[in-house]
Amino acid sequence: MHSFCKTFFRGAALAGLVAGLLASAGTASAATSGKATVQQAPAAKAQGEYAGQDTCLGCHEDKAAAVKDGPHARAFNPNSPAATAGCESCHGAGKAHAEAGGDKSLIKGISKLPVNQSSELCTSCHDRKKHALWAGSQHDQRNVGCTSCHSVHAAKGAPQLKAKSEPELCASCHKAIVNKQSRFNHMPVRESKLGCSSCHNVHGSTNMKLLKAGTTVDESCTSCHSEKRGPYLWEHAPVADACVTCHDPHGSNNDRMLVAKAPFLCQRCHVTARHPPTVYDSYALKNSSAANRISGRSCLVCHQLIHGSNSPNGKAFLR
Repeated sequence: MHSFCKTFFRGAALAGLVAGLLASAGTASAATSGKATVQQAPAAKAQGEYAGQDTCLGCHEDKAAAVKDGPHARAFNPNSPAATAGCESCHGAGKAHAEAGGDKSLIKGISKLPVNQSSELCTSCHDRKKHALWAGSQHDQRNVGCTSCHSVHAAKGAPQLKAKSEPELCASCHKAIVNKQSRFNHMPVRESKLGCSSCHNVHGSTNMKLLKAGTTVDESCTSCHSEKRGPYLWEHAPVADACVTCHDPHGSNNDRMLVAKAPFLCQRCHVTARHPPTVYDSYALKNSSAANRISGRSCLVCHQLIHGSNSPNGKAFLR
């Protein structure tokens, strides 16, 4: 009896070990098979009305770079053209086009489409994250579409821009704004430390002027300049209204990108109280000691806390 039990338990243990090994092998095999499935993208082959990508590249060899390298060539992404129908994901079924010897009327030429139609094609995939608010955005309303700025097959800069850089591309329309970067004080866009898209989301925004952060100009500015956010016990009205009341964020020839030189900037509002109404002309400069306020930091020599003060006696924003 003892020998029988001993033999039985050994057999059961051996059977359990074999079953465990088989299960492990099956799991490993499934994992390997699954991994291979992820790595191997479905090829864009001829099927039905589709000619297949190889057929397209047989004639359009100069377009091969876009489907072999770049965002649209990432076959591991199931939403990319490379993972679906290749060229025909965007250009439509091309079998009839190929069989007709390249008849252009039988294929969708995206660059020839009206702007709204080409944008609809792009946003059928690019409709999330920063592209989510494209429909009805300022650029969309002004008939500026995806292909106005981007080129899949002839890009000069990232991300698939028609120009080498963002400022160069934006300058094709916004020349007056981009030219401000040549002024003495400017955002470091010219030095490539920032770009237009550092502040703006050109594809749509909940803020004015397509600003990325917040819902007001101030919220956009204080997303970086947090020390100016407040709240303050004593608020300065133009600061609470908008930073651009005093500053030109794109560039200025005045100190700290001010829209005008102090004290003249301050006198745009302060025209009726105590010393602000002083007219700082050449006569005052020669005949009044008060004219020293026209030089150096001007009003800011005394009123240093110009963005707001938390001092109980900070009504005048004094240092």
